[in-house]
Amino acid sequence: MVYTVTFNPALDYTVNTDILNRGGITRAKTAQLHYGGKGINVSAVLTMLGVPNKALGFVAGFTGRELEAKLNADNINCDFIRLESGLTRINVKIKAEDETEINAPGPEIGEDDIEKLMQKLGKMNDGDFLVLSGSVPKNLPADIYEQILGKLEGKDIKIVVDATGDLLTETLGHKPFLVKPNRTELGEIFKTEIKTGTDVDNYAAELQRMGAQNVLVSLAQNGAMLLDEGGKIHRVSAIKGTRVNSVGCGDSMVAGFIAGYINTGDFEYALKLGNACGGATAFSEALASKEELTKYL
Repeated sequence: MVYTVTFNPALDYTVNTDILNRGGITRAKTAQLHYGGKGINVSAVLTMLGVPNKALGFVAGFTGRELEAKLNADNINCDFIRLESGLTRINVKIKAEDETEINAPGPEIGEDDIEKLMQKLGKMNDGDFLVLSGSVPKNLPADIYEQILGKLEGKDIKIVVDATGDLLTETLGHKPFLVKPNRTELGEIFKTEIKTGTDVDNYAAELQRMGAQNVLVSLAQNGAMLLDEGGKIHRVSAIKGTRVNSVGCGDSMVAGFIAGYINTGDFEYALKLGNACGGATAFSEALASKEELTKYL
């Protein structure tokens, strides 16, 4: 079983227009409301791929109820903790001559709520996967990921971390199964600019020396690379197509990689499937469908 955790899920309100009239009225051509949040995106793609999973996290208010309803409608297994106050956030994605995102703050999560999450995670079994991805609300401790991994110490659980900066590096002492920065995030971790493929290889190797078992780096138009636990580097080129979406591509890659690894135990195939999932989402208005994935795979 794969468990995902999303501390700050959202409803994503996506509007499409030819030109964004800043300071005036813009009339949208189309508008859609989707569920959002990095862990939720991973769960959605895993469900599409037929991999058993459960989405954990926090919801609040009428927007939280709508989020759960949309997930249930797509047969995505979720077990959220309902907060007593606040609202699950609504993020606005404006697709015009370029993409603009307005991400709202989420509801406050209390200590009792965190304890409820810990209790749910405590029921995980050896061999399960846990995906920790995305940012955390400002009222939570910055080392919340590390706290979670500390609670799971001693269990044979494969940890996947898709986060930035200290949120990622502070998990490395727990030897996560996989970390997935993109090229920019990799450079930010080491306070440098990643200019070449050799730079990617070297800094991925540094993350491995710091504790990561496998390092997957998404490289946008240059595809992706994986440094596996045996020290072998795998590369895959970017899929050709017209990019229409930047939301959920990395999450789709994570889900595809996990699914590929669970089904085959083959790192090369896992990277290939992850790349296909990421590309299919990039070329779709929302998360990729099974039909689009099959085409790009």
